[in-house]
Amino acid sequence: MKLTGKTDIEAPISFVYATLNDHANWEAEARLRGIEFERPADMPLTGPGAGWRIKLPYCGKIRPVLVRLDTMTKDKRLHFTLEGTSLDGALGVELSALSPKRTRLRLILEIKPKTLTARLFLNTLRLAKGRVTARLEQRLAQVGARLQQMSRSGIVPGTRT
Repeated sequence: MKLTGKTDIEAPISFVYATLNDHANWEAEARLRGIEFERPADMPLTGPGAGWRIKLPYCGKIRPVLVRLDTMTKDKRLHFTLEGTSLDGALGVELSALSPKRTRLRLILEIKPKTLTARLFLNTLRLAKGRVTARLEQRLAQVGARLQQMSRSGIVPGTRT
């Protein structure tokens, strides 16, 4: 199953890219949402190969997922792989400059089932794809608004907010 979403952000592309690479800030924000993180010792902290073992609460269960940053192109693209017990996937974040102070963020999420239960789950999501896509777009708009606010406030990526 493939989901895509996009949002336009009133901030320079270099700022958006640097903020997306501020792993510590995103980890802290995710912890506030009940997501547990562990940084595997055999993976670098930044750059390609960096990874996280994440425990996501979903439908009353804790779902472990290994997220790995595969490739990154400065001011253009980030690509992650996702490995779970029942699902595998890929997450791509693409940036394009609409003007010197405006950036389009496009997210592409592709999920593939590994088990029959996961296949049934994805089929259920396909039936509700319009609502799922709308929620993804809404969340991207919230992230975009946060990045705009950070840019206007003069917050430097890499410093905790």
